[in-house]
Amino acid sequence: MPEEGWGCTVRRSPWKTVSPYVFSVILFAVLAAFCFQQAPRLPGLGGGPRLDPRLCWQAGPALGRSFRHGPELVNGQLRVVHEGIYRLHIQVTLANCSSVWTTVPPKATLIVGICSPDTHRISLLRLNFHQGCTVTSQRLTFLTFGDTLCTNLTLPLLPSQNADETFFGIQWVHT
Repeated sequence: MPEEGWGCTVRRSPWKTVSPYVFSVILFAVLAAFCFQQAPRLPGLGGGPRLDPRLCWQAGPALGRSFRHGPELVNGQLRVVHEGIYRLHIQVTLANCSSVWTTVPPKATLIVGICSPDTHRISLLRLNFHQGCTVTSQRLTFLTFGDTLCTNLTLPLLPSQNADETFFGIQWVHT
């Protein structure tokens, strides 16, 4: 008849019993710190939160974006110089936003409209981020001489400074 063993109990190391709990607490702490961290501020914005909802745009040959026979930039806003039908296109990606861990407020909105002249003020596009980091859209619209297009982003969100992620423009289609 075979023997059954020594009859001694095998002691388990205390760290093997505690380690799954410690690991869970550490993982929770790291995730909580990541989710609740403050987004860093972009340089050049005065170090404080953004106070104006309007986004200012740039163009020029040095940036690889210039205008031919069409709009002009006035204080960072796009002004139409020829009346006609235009294709408006825009894409805005939020700075410090990841599609994996998104912390975008539920009411994050981008609005494109005619802000000047006052008699022709109208909203052309209202885009919701829907918990994502990017919105993009285009539409055909009739614009007249002197119409100034403004883009407003929900405060205090910041757009990405990367020209491949955030851009805005119009293309003349018909008179």
